[in-house]
Amino acid sequence: MDKLRLLEIFLATCDGGSFAAAARSCGTDPSTVSKAISRLETQLKLTLFQRSTRHLRVTEAGQRYAVTVRKMMRDLASCEHELMHLNDLPGGTLRISAAVCYGHLYLRPLLHAFCQRYPAIKLELEVNDLHVDIIESEIDIALRTGYVKDSRLVARRLSPMDFLTCVSPNYLAAYGTPTCADDFKRHSWIGFRIKQTQQLQPIFLPDEKGEYRLFELVPRHITDDGEAMAYMCADGLGFAQLPHFLAKSGLRSGALVSLYPYYRPPEPENGVFAIYPKRDYLPAKVKVFIEFLISSLASLGENANHTWAENLTPAVNFPAKLPPELTLCLDASV
Repeated sequence: MDKLRLLEIFLATCDGGSFAAAARSCGTDPSTVSKAISRLETQLKLTLFQRSTRHLRVTEAGQRYAVTVRKMMRDLASCEHELMHLNDLPGGTLRISAAVCYGHLYLRPLLHAFCQRYPAIKLELEVNDLHVDIIESEIDIALRTGYVKDSRLVARRLSPMDFLTCVSPNYLAAYGTPTCADDFKRHSWIGFRIKQTQQLQPIFLPDEKGEYRLFELVPRHITDDGEAMAYMCADGLGFAQLPHFLAKSGLRSGALVSLYPYYRPPEPENGVFAIYPKRDYLPAKVKVFIEFLISSLASLGENANHTWAENLTPAVNFPAKLPPELTLCLDASV
């Protein structure tokens, strides 16, 4: 029998004045109550009750102990009530870890509206591209492009991650528009180095059937910062294959154009994910944050299986919109 149960029986015995009354109150039998009191007295090395054949009297030590136990039980009940209340009402500090580009371009513009809606929540925002142990680091929720499988965590996809082959209109004006796959080898490319692995992000381009395949290209320029890659592309340093959230601003302003339809990697871990510790009762602050993100992304034309890139009309769309001679050129060069 655990200590808390012993204390409950002790208080019931104090209040009931007999083992029989305590047994009725605690849903057990008088023998169990008697053994519980004896066990508690043995632990404390104190006599809590004076026993006789007709009476049960609380000793002075028992009375003093009862005062402390009652206060402890009240404090425990009050704490449990407050914690359950906090789990129902969003409040407290929400610790968020976000990937750099996504954090700057998608998350940060949403935070003011979120804080206005939930003023009792305080934010702690970490922005980095490291796959930290969010349980060890006491992170409530992490926003990552891709995820590492971990049975302790829930990874909820917010959207796919669609890639767009982008270039500056000024670059096209100066160097021309590629008309077949082999043309790309004569153009300048901006490569992205993944910090975690130090490997270059692979480039996928459509073949003559419009199906995306891995394309071997040696980039002229390399960066490990996504926003820098987008700016370098807009500045006319060459082509870049950008995630949809990096390409969006430049495409909207006209600083970039997209040559082909979006490419979506088929792997299940592709996408933008909200990652949080697995638990039976999700804190309200985490729950409302996820709901807010999903709602906000929906207003941007994105959900777990869709991004706005699907509806983008590219500057060059093939194979359907290429003239026959360009299709032949592609067929000969891949």
